[in-house]
Formats: sequence, structure tokens, C-alpha cells
Amino acid sequence: MKQAWNNYDPGDFYDELMYAKHQPHPFSYKLMQYLQAMKKDIFARRIRESELEMRERGITFTVYSDAGNIDRAWPFDIIPRVIPKAEWERTEKGLKQRMSALNKFIQDIYNDGNIMKDGIVPEEVVLQSKGYRAVCKGMTPAHGVWANICGSDLVRDDRGIMYVLEDNLRVPSGVAYMLENRKTTKRVLPEIFQLLNISPVSDYPAHLASMLASLRPDLDDPTIALLTAGTHNSAYYEHAYLAQQAGLILLEGPDLIVGKDDYVYMKTIHGLKKVDVIYRRIDDDFIDPEVFREDSLLGVPGIMRSWKAGKVAIANAPGCGVADDKVLYAYVPDMIRYYLNEEPLLPNVPTMLCRNEEDLAYVLEHLAELVVKPANESGGYGMLVGPHASAEQVEAFREVLLANPDNYIAQPTLKLSVSPTCCEEQGVAARHVDLRPFILSGHDTYVTPGGLTRVALVKGSLVVNSSQGGGSKDTWIVDEGEM
Repeated sequence: MKQAWNNYDPGDFYDELMYAKHQPHPFSYKLMQYLQAMKKDIFARRIRESELEMRERGITFTVYSDAGNIDRAWPFDIIPRVIPKAEWERTEKGLKQRMSALNKFIQDIYNDGNIMKDGIVPEEVVLQSKGYRAVCKGMTPAHGVWANICGSDLVRDDRGIMYVLEDNLRVPSGVAYMLENRKTTKRVLPEIFQLLNISPVSDYPAHLASMLASLRPDLDDPTIALLTAGTHNSAYYEHAYLAQQAGLILLEGPDLIVGKDDYVYMKTIHGLKKVDVIYRRIDDDFIDPEVFREDSLLGVPGIMRSWKAGKVAIANAPGCGVADDKVLYAYVPDMIRYYLNEEPLLPNVPTMLCRNEEDLAYVLEHLAELVVKPANESGGYGMLVGPHASAEQVEAFREVLLANPDNYIAQPTLKLSVSPTCCEEQGVAARHVDLRPFILSGHDTYVTPGGLTRVALVKGSLVVNSSQGGGSKDTWIVDEGEM
């Protein structure tokens, strides 16, 4: 493998493992020694073993396409990404700070609305958000927490600065793949775990179960269910995995019923049994046909009535998606200052609001240089990556943007960090990465040590989403003093 590493070149991007072309960071030195000493045929065999592991354990994800839904093996790269523990501790504090402010914001807008009255966040931006639910006004979930499970996407620029790219507060996915990546790495690269003290992630299911139980502080042993849309959902593998690992009951909408007493019951062969907490993995639109989409067959009629009566806890709480809005993302630093009287520990990516005339004029003039995103899409859909778009695509997007500028934000095209990645044509090559840590908020707050590193497998691509050809890596948090 030495020759492959000698040819490795990260270019002018920040590299997660390499300080310079042939020089590892201090915190990745032992890992690089281990990888470079491995013979080429052994390394190739470890790659094949990792692929076989994923297939044999049935670790898949679903891609939606015009040709139908396609199940694919989870794309995994065996070269880990390493983050020093000292840096991660600062990042963890920043994520906890951010989640505290976001939950206070959601609580505020559905109750007193002070942040809008004080002119910090425009009322029309909140009320026009696709995630805003007027039916949630007056509600206060347990501990004042609306977004119990969050997956915030972090990116690093060419200076090595970590930014929050976006917050995913509705039904964030990917944590099961984080856990499976670690299991696979331990099986195919077991020796390195003897050399390093790598922060574990295997206790996430226990933290999840504990957080969900805390949403019913009035009960000693609440019955907790995971509500899934079923086997055709792209994240069904994760739903089944988390239910099994965390000891949750995996249910679909038709398995549940709301009684005349407004409690939620599941149907069993022994009759109805009360359900106290629901970890829902379906969007607001489909959760209750009595309140939202009447044609939904995925949700439970009356579940909103039960939630508002305090007879069932729902995570994440209905209506929390308002803080998932990419336009409101631009106001998060102000939320932190307003609610916590603190400066943000993690910066936002610089963001222009196309609803502002000056910002829109700049965006239209520099459209080919910017990344432009709609407020409520995910998975990389509906956006323009200017530098990677054709002139025709840029002009077509210009018309879309002009038709509804309020729905869009624009950001500079960051020089995203890279990490060494296995590539058939080059052996090892630099590919762009991001990171999705997961934050659990209930009675207490827990942040995964690291998270799901996603990697753009196509050379030069910035799109890391698995639905669009991205892959993933194990993420290691390691004490720099031990390297």
C-alpha cells in the first residue's frame, strides 16, 4: 500500500488525515502507519470483506427512481475519518448550545412568540415556513423539548474550520449506518483497535431508549413504540434496526388506534395495549389524517388529539420541522444570542436570504458561483451547485428562483475538506466529506462521539447523499495525546 499512499494528493483542500502530501496529522499518525504498512493484496481483501459484511447483514438503503425503488448495499469505505478529542469536545458543546436555542425557539413561536415580537426573526418567515403547524400553538412537550433527535450536518473548509451546514430536526436518518460502520470496521481492521482508544458509539441505542422514556416522567416503565411507514420506506432498515437494538416495539399506523379516552393503543392478539411514547419516523403531513393529509394511510387518526391531551409523547414533536427550514437556519446565530445570551460556538456557513432584495441581486449576478437551496427540501434535491452546473441549468434555475425567491437561500461554494478514500482507478484518492453527528435531547442531552461521515465517491463531487451516489466512513474520536 506504500505506493498508493505515495501518490496520494489532497490538492489544496484541508485533509482529515493528512497535514501535508506525505505527512499525517499527529492525531492520525498511528492509523496512517497501520494502513501504509498493509500489503496491497491484504488491503484489497479487507475491502472485499467489508462489502461482504454489509451484504450478509442486509445493510441496505433505498434509492427512489423513475424505474422504481431500488435496494442497494450500503456504500462503505474502510479508511476511517479521525477527529482529535480536544476538537470534538468543543464541537459537542457547540451542538448542545445550538439544540438548546433551537428548542427554545420552537417553544417560543408556538407560545409567547417573543422572538418575533422583538423583531429578531420576521413573523412572516416563521408563519410561511412549510414546517410551521398552527395546530401546535399552546403546546409544551416534556422538558420543553420539541426536537428530541437531531442530525446536524457539519462541514469543514480549506482552513480547517468546522461549520454547521444545516440542522435536520424532523425525522433525521443515518444513525443505524453509523453504528454498522463501526461494527464493520472492527471486524475488518481489528488490529488498529488494539493500538488506539477510540470513543465508542455502541451505546447510542441505550441513550435513545433512556431519552424516549424520559418523555413520560410520570411513568416508571412507559411502553415505547417506533412508528414506521413500512418496508417500502427508504429508511426502513434503520427503523427495524433501532427498534431491535433499543428495545422498542416496531409498529405501522394500522397497528395503532386512539380510543375514546384519547389514549393510544396498539392492537395485539391479547387485545389493546396502551402505548405511552412514540418515536415517529414519518413526516407531519402523514401522521394524523384527521389533522393533516386526509388521504394518509401511514398515520394514526386522532394521534394529534392524544398528544395535545398529554396522553402520548411523540418524538420528534409535531411542528418541530419549522426549525428545519433552511431560511430560518440563517437566524440560528441570532437565536443563540437571544435565548442564551451567548455567542455561537459553531458558525453557520455564510448565508444569503433571497427574500432580501440586496441578497437576491447578488445571488442572481453570481448564480454560477453559489450553492442555492430551497427552504424545505433534503437529500440534495431541488438545489443548484453553481460551479458544477451547465450554463443551461443555471439559467433554468434562475427562472425558478425568480418565481419564488422567498423560498431560497444561497451560500458560497465551500472548499469542503477531503479524506483518503478507496477508489478502484487510483487505489486511494481524496474525496469530499461531511459529518452528521446525532443529538438526543430529553431530560438530558447526549451527542454521539463523532457521527456518520458521508463521502462523495465521485471525483470532484460535493454531493455526499447516499441517494445520489454518496458513501460513508467510520468516524473516530481519538485523544491526540495517544497518537
